[in-house]
Amino acid sequence: MSNQDNERPAKPANQRSAARLAAVQALYQMDIGGTGVLEVVAEYEAHRLGQELDGETYLKADASWFRSIVAGVVREQTRLDPLIGSALQDDWALSRLDSTVRAILRAGTFELIDRKDVPVPVIVTEYVEIAHAFFEEDEPKLVNAVLDRIAKQVRGEAKK
Repeated sequence: MSNQDNERPAKPANQRSAARLAAVQALYQMDIGGTGVLEVVAEYEAHRLGQELDGETYLKADASWFRSIVAGVVREQTRLDPLIGSALQDDWALSRLDSTVRAILRAGTFELIDRKDVPVPVIVTEYVEIAHAFFEEDEPKLVNAVLDRIAKQVRGEAKK
């Protein structure tokens, strides 16, 4: 592969995927460290999205998509969490889930509610893929099932 191939701009869809992954990471960081939304968004935009950090080059991401997910989850969390809780199995509380899974579900649920222009299968698939990046066992299946239930609830029939 030549340098020219490496410098080819990322496709908009790939930039959205990178933005979703970064949003999940930022939401996780906020959940674990108590970092505020303005601080975490500024940090990601300055040092992570499309940047090199600790020898790792982060993918170029759609910064506005990233901001809308992170800010939207924070703004709508009191609406998102009950939706997610109702889509979990009866014996599971949202607080019992791994912080990364919570971040994935919150971001995915936000997009299902707020981004009606994005098809349900795209949203569900994207967040299941993110779950696969962090987990090998049951978590991706849980993300798929919960987001599918929420999609049916907020958008009517989901994947066909």
